[in-house]
Amino acid sequence: MILGTVHTIQEGRRRRLEFCLMETRRQRARRRRNMAQLFQVLFAVALNEDQERIRRRVWVLPRTGANWEHMLQNLSNEAWKKHFRMTRRTFNFLCNQLRLALEKRNTRFRRSITVEKRVAIALWRLATNAEFRTIGSLFGVAPGTACVITHDVTNAIVTVLKRRYLSLPTGQDLEDVVRGFETRWGFPQVGGAIDGTHIPIIAPPEMAADFYNRKGYHSIVVQAVVDYRYRFRDIYSGWPGSVHDARILDNSEICRQARAGTLFPENLSRDINGVNIPVFLIGDPAYPLKPWLLKGFSDQGHLTREQQLFNYRLSRARMVVECAFGRLKGRWRCLLKRNDTHLHNLSVTIAACCILHNICEEQNDEFEQEWDDVQERRIPHEDNDRNVGGEAVRAALVDYFAAGH
Repeated sequence: MILGTVHTIQEGRRRRLEFCLMETRRQRARRRRNMAQLFQVLFAVALNEDQERIRRRVWVLPRTGANWEHMLQNLSNEAWKKHFRMTRRTFNFLCNQLRLALEKRNTRFRRSITVEKRVAIALWRLATNAEFRTIGSLFGVAPGTACVITHDVTNAIVTVLKRRYLSLPTGQDLEDVVRGFETRWGFPQVGGAIDGTHIPIIAPPEMAADFYNRKGYHSIVVQAVVDYRYRFRDIYSGWPGSVHDARILDNSEICRQARAGTLFPENLSRDINGVNIPVFLIGDPAYPLKPWLLKGFSDQGHLTREQQLFNYRLSRARMVVECAFGRLKGRWRCLLKRNDTHLHNLSVTIAACCILHNICEEQNDEFEQEWDDVQERRIPHEDNDRNVGGEAVRAALVDYFAAGH
């Protein structure tokens, strides 16, 4: 009786196991049928209605660089300078300076874009602020390629050439700058003129109100120090357009060096009318009066003749920075028109344009007057005269100019 019951239980278990195995086989078969149907659908998508195989897309669109080749060979010197904002000699000099950073190897699939063509694409963008689609059609490259090349060239300019062409003067260079301001502009002990300018931008999605300046558009501010030959020696950019110039100065590296006493060496100080006059910067009324930063007297109609003479001499010397901004934006129109470059990349673009400007000035590339169609429109800031540490320096220079120097 018990033995029969055991056999019955075992038989039931065996049948249940067979049933499970049979059900598993059915599920596998159903899964195989589903996979087969899926492959059929995918295969049908891969084929057209006539069961013809879709041709493989090319990974490089056929383009022509005939326009660039024509410009390279047939443009006159005047037309070349008009398009690229520099002479052929300066262009070749720039290409040689950047060759190691920009040159690419040829592959079995295609030849690389030459350094000359890469630099030309970037210069065309900086000089015209044209769309990358237009530049791509002109040079025979894709719009995305033109964009990548422009960023590569501007980064290479800053990486390779910034230390040489965009740094505060030191040593003999500083002495030449001080001497140049005195002999050319009649103002002693000047190591540079400082000012700020606005670069128009598209309103950013976040904190757009901070970038809206008093001129009525969105911008970022560029603070620059310029020498007597209209060359940029230091720039500090990225602050929103609504920020006051004095606040930007207070957060800049120049101010930190001045506080530490390392901006200009003390051995270049000069005794004028019994006062030890250090080398200093000159600025407009937006900046505070300090021993290392001089500005004019606030004109409220009560200035003496000596004070008016001082203001005139300082204004004449300080105009170099405004003229430098005018030349910078005249050459590189991407800084004059509304710029659609991302804010993260815009500081690099500004630095690259300043370096290119300095190269053109050093190579004696004449600035064409037709480029200077927009002057810097200055809106006076409130007079920031809370720090009177430079009063003695300014008073000594007032007497110095009044004596006929």
